[in-house]
Amino acid sequence: MKRFMGNSTMSGVVLFTAALAAIIISNSPLAHGFHSIWEIKAGVSFGSFRLEKSIHHWINDGLMAIFFFVVGLELKREILAGELSNPRKAMMPLAAAVGGMVVPAGIYVLFNHPGTDAGAGWGIPMATDIAFALGIMYLLGDRVPLTLKVFLTALAIADDLGAVLVIAFFYTSDINTTSLITGMVFMVVLLAGNYIGIRSTLFYGIIGVGGLWLAFLMSGVHATIAAVLAAFTIPARVSIPENVFYKRMVALVDKFKKAEPNDKITVTSEQQKILERMEQLTLEATTPLQRIEHSLHPLVAFIIIPLFALSNAGVSINSETLADLGNPVTMGVAFGLLFGKVLGITGMVALLYYTGISSLPDGTNWRHIIGTSFLAAIGFTMSLFITELAFADKMLVEQAKMGILITSLVAGTIGYIILRNAGTKKNI
Repeated sequence: MKRFMGNSTMSGVVLFTAALAAIIISNSPLAHGFHSIWEIKAGVSFGSFRLEKSIHHWINDGLMAIFFFVVGLELKREILAGELSNPRKAMMPLAAAVGGMVVPAGIYVLFNHPGTDAGAGWGIPMATDIAFALGIMYLLGDRVPLTLKVFLTALAIADDLGAVLVIAFFYTSDINTTSLITGMVFMVVLLAGNYIGIRSTLFYGIIGVGGLWLAFLMSGVHATIAAVLAAFTIPARVSIPENVFYKRMVALVDKFKKAEPNDKITVTSEQQKILERMEQLTLEATTPLQRIEHSLHPLVAFIIIPLFALSNAGVSINSETLADLGNPVTMGVAFGLLFGKVLGITGMVALLYYTGISSLPDGTNWRHIIGTSFLAAIGFTMSLFITELAFADKMLVEQAKMGILITSLVAGTIGYIILRNAGTKKNI
């Protein structure tokens, strides 16, 4: 948890820097060239088959699939052995996540009638950016109880699951049945590999990317859904139990100590074999799911998400856009995120608390919950992603981005101030 939160903190800083750079460049003389870069076409071809898309499209459908793959890994881990594995513990963050999705969507609909082009953006204010939210919370250090950080993490992960389902069911294009069936065949192959005990990451990588992801990309179902499905097929079991690992490792360490020393900078052939067995034993005692998740976190946190922000957060701010801040899309996104998240999350927590169904996280008070709900209103990454799926009209995209950026800044500031002054559990 500490390692994950540390990554989230630094990744939040890098993400903020990338978003700020995109906004500054988009309002400079370099704006035209900057936006043109993302529209450059790139592709691959095999014989008569050719797949070509813009760099912007490859980032959103390709690199972001890796982000969603890690989201899927986190979801599976949390469901099997994390905060979402205990029904009583999971109830509070799950209910809070549901409230934090339904109420913002409802508020957006009040501003934008369903069935219109603008009405398609109802999913935008439902999202929470875990990197920004946790990053701000972690800056508060010991002022915030660890249980609250765990609560926000579980809430954001459940929120991600909701966003994935919304994308799958509501933001897909026309379905190519043949490609979709092909993708499901690859999904069955991955599940079968898990069932029979295949633990090779290469196997899951080749079948997951070359089969499942590519088939979904061609099917019309958003390719990021394939990434989440592929993540759920990754084995989450160890090959040997902890006690067996400990005994064997102790025996190998003892054997290494007794081996004839080399007295040189290299190890002997016997020592090398022992070390290789230790390495193999370590792999058997860890799950492929956790190994892959830990190895991909730096790539996602420090390259993919900042690159996504750089290519998607650029908004031209001028007298015309500022005068148009009162448009229904910007208002729907802003009010949905800022007020919808706070009302939805705090309301669901209050409902479970006062009905005796669940309790507040240990060491927290209502100020902590309200402050956390403001941090959850930082939609940024996922909100920007859904914006690109919801709108074909560039004007609506720009209006939604303005709402996301302004609200994320305001919500993050308010959440930080409230949590910084939340005090202890007694201050209820």
